[in-house]
Amino acid sequence: MRVSVMQMNAGHDKAQNIAQAGRLLSAAIAADRPSIVALPEMWTCLGGDRATKLREAEELPPPGANVPGGAAYEFLRGVARSERIHVHGGSLAERVGERLFNTTVLFDPEGREVARYRKIHLFDIVTPDGTGYRESASFGSGAEVVTCEADGVRVGLAICYDVRFPELFLALRRAGAEVIFLPAAFTLQTGKDHWEVLLRARAIETQCWLAAPATWGRHAEGSGAARDTYGHSLVCDPWGSIVARASDGVGWATARIDTQLTQRVRRDMPVLDHRKLA
Repeated sequence: MRVSVMQMNAGHDKAQNIAQAGRLLSAAIAADRPSIVALPEMWTCLGGDRATKLREAEELPPPGANVPGGAAYEFLRGVARSERIHVHGGSLAERVGERLFNTTVLFDPEGREVARYRKIHLFDIVTPDGTGYRESASFGSGAEVVTCEADGVRVGLAICYDVRFPELFLALRRAGAEVIFLPAAFTLQTGKDHWEVLLRARAIETQCWLAAPATWGRHAEGSGAARDTYGHSLVCDPWGSIVARASDGVGWATARIDTQLTQRVRRDMPVLDHRKLA
Protein backbone atom coordinates (compact mmCIF):
# COMPACT_ATOMS: atom_id res chain seq x y z
CA MET A 1 0.00 0.00 0.00
CA ARG A 2 1.18 3.50 -0.89
CA VAL A 3 -0.56 6.32 0.98
CA SER A 4 -0.66 9.98 -0.02
CA VAL A 5 -1.95 12.48 2.55
CA MET A 6 -3.17 15.79 1.12
CA GLN A 7 -2.55 19.20 2.71
CA MET A 8 -5.11 21.85 1.73
CA ASN A 9 -5.77 25.50 2.46
CA ALA A 10 -9.54 25.19 2.69
CA GLY A 11 -12.15 27.92 3.19
CA HIS A 12 -15.93 27.92 3.42
CA ASP A 13 -16.66 27.87 -0.35
CA LYS A 14 -17.26 24.20 -1.18
CA ALA A 15 -16.94 24.62 -4.95
CA GLN A 16 -13.54 26.27 -4.62
CA ASN A 17 -12.43 23.60 -2.15
CA ILE A 18 -13.45 20.80 -4.52
CA ALA A 19 -11.50 22.46 -7.32
CA GLN A 20 -8.43 22.76 -5.09
CA ALA A 21 -8.74 19.12 -4.00
CA GLY A 22 -9.05 18.02 -7.62
CA ARG A 23 -5.83 19.77 -8.62
CA LEU A 24 -3.96 18.43 -5.62
CA LEU A 25 -5.15 14.85 -6.04
CA SER A 26 -4.34 14.85 -9.75
CA ALA A 27 -0.79 16.04 -9.07
CA ALA A 28 -0.18 13.56 -6.24
CA ILE A 29 -1.59 10.60 -8.17
CA ALA A 30 0.47 11.43 -11.28
CA ALA A 31 3.68 11.91 -9.29
CA ASP A 32 3.51 9.12 -6.71
CA ARG A 33 0.91 6.58 -7.91
CA PRO A 34 -0.57 5.90 -4.44
CA SER A 35 -3.08 3.12 -3.84
CA ILE A 36 -4.99 5.29 -1.35
CA VAL A 37 -5.27 9.07 -1.04
CA ALA A 38 -6.61 10.92 1.98
CA LEU A 39 -7.95 14.46 2.38
CA PRO A 40 -8.00 16.63 5.55
CA GLU A 41 -10.74 17.28 8.08
CA MET A 42 -13.63 19.50 6.91
CA TRP A 43 -11.91 20.23 3.61
CA THR A 44 -15.28 20.95 1.98
CA CYS A 45 -16.17 23.85 4.30
CA LEU A 46 -13.73 25.16 6.90
CA GLY A 47 -14.94 28.20 8.80
CA GLY A 48 -18.00 30.31 8.11
CA ASP A 49 -21.08 30.55 10.34
CA ARG A 50 -23.59 27.81 11.12
CA ALA A 51 -25.83 28.83 8.22
CA THR A 52 -22.88 28.44 5.84
CA LYS A 53 -22.00 25.06 7.33
CA LEU A 54 -25.60 23.87 6.89
CA ARG A 55 -25.73 25.14 3.32
CA GLU A 56 -22.48 23.44 2.31
CA ALA A 57 -23.22 20.21 4.21
CA GLU A 58 -24.47 17.12 2.37
CA GLU A 59 -27.09 14.51 3.10
CA LEU A 60 -25.18 11.29 2.51
CA PRO A 61 -26.78 8.32 0.75
CA PRO A 62 -27.62 5.35 2.97
CA PRO A 63 -24.50 3.16 3.34
CA GLY A 64 -24.37 0.63 0.51
CA ALA A 65 -27.06 2.38 -1.53
CA ASN A 66 -26.24 2.94 -5.20
CA VAL A 67 -27.81 6.41 -5.33
CA PRO A 68 -26.22 9.80 -6.03
CA GLY A 69 -24.85 11.95 -3.21
CA GLY A 70 -23.91 15.62 -3.04
CA ALA A 71 -21.17 17.41 -4.96
CA ALA A 72 -18.29 16.49 -2.62
CA TYR A 73 -19.48 12.90 -2.17
CA GLU A 74 -19.72 12.40 -5.94
CA PHE A 75 -16.34 14.07 -6.45
CA LEU A 76 -14.69 11.58 -4.10
CA ARG A 77 -16.52 8.65 -5.67
CA GLY A 78 -15.51 9.85 -9.13
CA VAL A 79 -11.81 10.09 -8.25
CA ALA A 80 -11.90 6.54 -6.86
CA ARG A 81 -13.54 5.18 -10.02
CA SER A 82 -11.50 7.10 -12.56
CA GLU A 83 -8.12 6.52 -10.90
CA ARG A 84 -8.92 2.98 -9.68
CA ILE A 85 -7.71 3.74 -6.15
CA HIS A 86 -9.11 3.96 -2.64
CA VAL A 87 -10.14 7.48 -1.64
CA HIS A 88 -10.37 8.48 2.02
CA GLY A 89 -12.58 11.55 2.01
CA GLY A 90 -10.99 13.27 5.01
CA SER A 91 -14.12 14.56 6.67
CA LEU A 92 -17.06 16.63 5.50
CA ALA A 93 -20.18 18.08 7.09
CA GLU A 94 -22.94 15.47 6.98
CA ARG A 95 -26.45 16.91 7.30
CA VAL A 96 -29.19 14.91 9.02
CA GLY A 97 -32.22 17.19 9.15
CA GLU A 98 -31.01 20.25 11.07
CA ARG A 99 -28.17 18.30 12.70
CA LEU A 100 -24.58 18.15 11.46
CA PHE A 101 -21.92 15.49 11.91
CA ASN A 102 -18.19 15.66 11.15
CA THR A 103 -18.04 12.54 8.99
CA THR A 104 -15.47 10.46 7.11
CA VAL A 105 -16.37 8.39 4.06
CA LEU A 106 -14.02 5.96 2.32
CA PHE A 107 -14.45 4.62 -1.23
CA ASP A 108 -12.96 1.59 -2.95
CA PRO A 109 -11.65 1.62 -6.57
CA GLU A 110 -15.16 0.80 -7.84
CA GLY A 111 -16.48 3.96 -6.22
CA ARG A 112 -18.34 2.02 -3.53
CA GLU A 113 -18.50 3.49 -0.04
CA VAL A 114 -16.84 0.95 2.25
CA ALA A 115 -16.75 2.87 5.54
CA ARG A 116 -18.36 5.85 7.28
CA TYR A 117 -17.22 7.31 10.59
CA ARG A 118 -18.66 10.19 12.62
CA LYS A 119 -16.20 12.07 14.83
CA ILE A 120 -16.66 11.00 18.44
CA HIS A 121 -14.71 13.63 20.40
CA LEU A 122 -15.71 17.25 19.73
CA PHE A 123 -13.30 20.18 20.03
CA ASP A 124 -14.66 22.35 22.86
CA ILE A 125 -11.57 24.06 24.27
CA VAL A 126 -9.81 27.36 24.92
CA THR A 127 -6.31 27.75 23.43
CA PRO A 128 -3.45 29.39 25.38
CA ASP A 129 -4.12 32.79 23.78
CA GLY A 130 -7.73 32.72 25.01
CA THR A 131 -9.36 31.79 21.70
CA GLY A 132 -12.40 29.57 22.26
CA TYR A 133 -13.60 26.73 20.05
CA ARG A 134 -16.92 24.96 20.49
CA GLU A 135 -17.43 22.29 17.85
CA SER A 136 -20.45 20.89 19.71
CA ALA A 137 -22.34 24.13 18.97
CA SER A 138 -22.59 23.01 15.35
CA PHE A 139 -21.95 19.27 15.30
CA GLY A 140 -23.28 16.14 16.95
CA SER A 141 -21.02 13.37 18.24
CA GLY A 142 -20.61 9.93 16.74
CA ALA A 143 -20.53 6.75 18.79
CA GLU A 144 -19.10 3.91 16.67
CA VAL A 145 -15.54 2.59 16.33
CA VAL A 146 -15.00 1.97 12.60
CA THR A 147 -12.51 -0.15 10.67
CA CYS A 148 -12.54 -1.53 7.12
CA GLU A 149 -10.36 -3.22 4.52
CA ALA A 150 -8.47 -1.08 1.99
CA ASP A 151 -5.94 -2.49 -0.47
CA GLY A 152 -5.65 -5.66 1.60
CA VAL A 153 -4.92 -3.80 4.87
CA ARG A 154 -7.32 -3.17 7.75
CA VAL A 155 -7.57 0.53 8.44
CA GLY A 156 -9.09 2.41 11.36
CA LEU A 157 -10.81 5.79 11.22
CA ALA A 158 -10.48 8.78 13.55
CA ILE A 159 -10.67 12.56 13.15
CA CYS A 160 -8.49 15.37 14.58
CA TYR A 161 -9.34 15.89 18.30
CA ASP A 162 -9.85 12.12 18.62
CA VAL A 163 -6.03 11.85 18.72
CA ARG A 164 -6.06 13.01 22.36
CA PHE A 165 -8.04 9.95 23.46
CA PRO A 166 -5.81 6.85 23.35
CA GLU A 167 -8.66 4.52 24.31
CA LEU A 168 -10.18 5.02 20.83
CA PHE A 169 -6.90 4.09 19.17
CA LEU A 170 -6.54 1.02 21.38
CA ALA A 171 -10.06 -0.01 20.33
CA LEU A 172 -9.06 0.40 16.67
CA ARG A 173 -5.94 -1.75 17.21
CA ARG A 174 -8.03 -4.41 18.94
CA ALA A 175 -10.40 -4.33 15.98
CA GLY A 176 -7.46 -5.31 13.76
CA ALA A 177 -6.29 -1.96 12.42
CA GLU A 178 -2.78 -1.73 10.98
CA VAL A 179 -3.15 1.79 9.59
CA ILE A 180 -5.14 4.57 11.28
CA PHE A 181 -6.21 7.63 9.32
CA LEU A 182 -6.53 10.92 11.20
CA PRO A 183 -7.63 13.84 9.00
CA ALA A 184 -7.25 17.07 10.93
CA ALA A 185 -7.62 20.85 11.06
CA PHE A 186 -5.31 21.38 14.05
CA THR A 187 -5.03 24.95 15.26
CA LEU A 188 -1.67 26.64 14.83
CA GLN A 189 -1.27 27.06 18.59
CA THR A 190 -2.00 23.46 19.54
CA GLY A 191 -0.36 22.03 16.44
CA LYS A 192 3.08 23.48 16.94
CA ASP A 193 3.31 21.90 20.41
CA HIS A 194 1.18 18.76 20.25
CA TRP A 195 0.55 17.56 16.66
CA GLU A 196 3.65 15.51 16.06
CA VAL A 197 4.07 14.20 19.61
CA LEU A 198 0.46 12.99 19.80
CA LEU A 199 0.62 11.21 16.45
CA ARG A 200 3.90 9.53 17.33
CA ALA A 201 2.53 8.49 20.72
CA ARG A 202 -0.60 6.92 19.20
CA ALA A 203 1.57 5.08 16.66
CA ILE A 204 3.92 3.75 19.34
CA GLU A 205 1.09 2.71 21.69
CA THR A 206 -0.94 0.91 19.04
CA GLN A 207 1.95 -0.24 16.82
CA CYS A 208 -0.04 1.06 13.86
CA TRP A 209 0.85 3.35 10.99
CA LEU A 210 -0.69 6.82 11.38
CA ALA A 211 -1.67 8.70 8.21
CA ALA A 212 -2.63 12.28 9.02
CA PRO A 213 -3.70 14.71 6.26
CA ALA A 214 -4.23 18.24 7.56
CA THR A 215 -5.39 21.71 6.60
CA TRP A 216 -2.87 24.54 6.58
CA GLY A 217 -3.10 28.32 6.60
CA ARG A 218 -5.70 30.96 7.34
CA HIS A 219 -9.48 30.88 7.05
CA ALA A 220 -12.30 33.06 8.38
CA GLU A 221 -14.74 31.99 11.07
CA GLY A 222 -18.39 33.07 10.98
CA SER A 223 -17.57 36.07 13.14
CA GLY A 224 -15.01 37.16 10.58
CA ALA A 225 -12.14 36.34 12.92
CA ALA A 226 -9.08 34.85 11.23
CA ARG A 227 -8.11 31.33 12.29
CA ASP A 228 -4.88 29.53 11.37
CA THR A 229 -4.39 25.78 11.03
CA TYR A 230 -1.03 24.08 11.43
CA GLY A 231 -0.69 21.67 8.50
CA HIS A 232 2.42 19.46 8.62
CA SER A 233 0.56 16.44 7.25
CA LEU A 234 2.52 13.28 7.91
CA VAL A 235 2.79 9.50 7.90
CA CYS A 236 4.25 7.79 10.96
CA ASP A 237 5.34 4.14 11.21
CA PRO A 238 4.54 1.68 14.07
CA TRP A 239 7.86 2.47 15.76
CA GLY A 240 6.90 6.14 15.95
CA SER A 241 9.24 7.33 13.20
CA ILE A 242 7.95 9.94 10.76
CA VAL A 243 8.53 8.56 7.27
CA ALA A 244 6.87 11.32 5.20
CA ARG A 245 5.87 14.88 6.00
CA ALA A 246 4.60 18.04 4.30
CA SER A 247 5.80 21.39 5.61
CA ASP A 248 4.00 24.74 5.23
CA GLY A 249 1.83 25.35 2.20
CA VAL A 250 -0.48 23.30 0.01
CA GLY A 251 0.94 19.92 -0.98
CA TRP A 252 1.10 16.28 -0.01
CA ALA A 253 3.29 13.56 1.47
CA THR A 254 3.52 9.93 0.33
CA ALA A 255 4.79 6.81 2.08
CA ARG A 256 4.79 3.06 1.51
CA ILE A 257 3.06 1.05 4.22
CA ASP A 258 5.34 -1.88 5.06
CA THR A 259 3.18 -4.55 6.69
CA GLN A 260 6.27 -6.68 7.42
CA LEU A 261 7.58 -3.86 9.62
CA THR A 262 4.24 -3.84 11.44
CA GLN A 263 4.48 -7.58 12.07
CA ARG A 264 8.08 -7.32 13.26
CA VAL A 265 7.39 -4.48 15.71
CA ARG A 266 4.37 -6.31 17.13
CA ARG A 267 6.26 -9.61 17.39
CA ASP A 268 9.31 -8.16 19.13
CA MET A 269 7.33 -6.00 21.56
CA PRO A 270 3.88 -7.62 22.03
CA VAL A 271 2.38 -4.82 24.12
CA LEU A 272 -1.21 -5.81 23.36
CA ASP A 273 -0.56 -9.22 24.96
CA HIS A 274 1.05 -7.57 27.97
CA ARG A 275 -1.78 -5.17 28.80
CA LYS A 276 -3.11 -5.57 32.35
CA LEU A 277 -5.81 -2.88 32.27
CA ALA A 278 -8.62 -2.32 29.78
